[in-house]
Amino acid sequence: GQRCDEWQLVPTIDRLIQNKKLSTEKYYKFRNKHLENFKFSVRGRRGENPPPINDENDWWALGQHHGLATPLLDWTKSPFVAAFFAFIEVDDPQTENRAIFALHQSVAEWAHEKCTKENVWRLNQRIEYKKKGRPIGLLNVINHNAEPELIFIRPFSDENQRLINQGGLFTRSMTNESIESWVSNHHPSDDNGMTLIKFLIPDKEREKCLRSLNRMNINPLSLFPDVSGASEYCNLHSEIENY
Repeated sequence: GQRCDEWQLVPTIDRLIQNKKLSTEKYYKFRNKHLENFKFSVRGRRGENPPPINDENDWWALGQHHGLATPLLDWTKSPFVAAFFAFIEVDDPQTENRAIFALHQSVAEWAHEKCTKENVWRLNQRIEYKKKGRPIGLLNVINHNAEPELIFIRPFSDENQRLINQGGLFTRSMTNESIESWVSNHHPSDDNGMTLIKFLIPDKEREKCLRSLNRMNINPLSLFPDVSGASEYCNLHSEIENY
């Protein structure tokens, strides 16, 4: 869910990098350095005897939870939780509508298939280079296997209780284009436009929506199991009549 319907589905680190106008090569170097900086900076700050994190995506997920600019986008399995996040914030400027996105998980299969085809091509190119005795530069794209351009991430770490309560998961994009653009360029022709759906709900319905969601026990108390959740819940009680 997003407060403004004109916002694109772009991860925070991509917005940061776009502002710097980096080349593709520098783009990936920036990502790697950014994550390494976080790993070093977080040492001694995860409490006593924290569980080891061996997967890069789990590191990104930890950073996402604590405000790090990451290549991840937050999603939830519940459309009602998504609606909560679309309506909870109040700020200016505000568009006429709030937005809720639904993304079919089949996109991960397309990305995997596309990646497989790309790696077959790269392998064949490496074979051709070898036959002809041509050197492959270390930075040549065919010297490395490609990674899927879009994946879903479901962290196994239990450090983020909010993620569990919200039915949360992430997407990670390996390109610097928005998910809308990626789906538009790569979705199969027979999906009937159902791969990525955008729902618009008038901003004027905010209080009604939050009130209805509270009746379903979708509120800051259930989604944020900490003191800040209790504070936000009390604020909504004071702000919205009959909350």
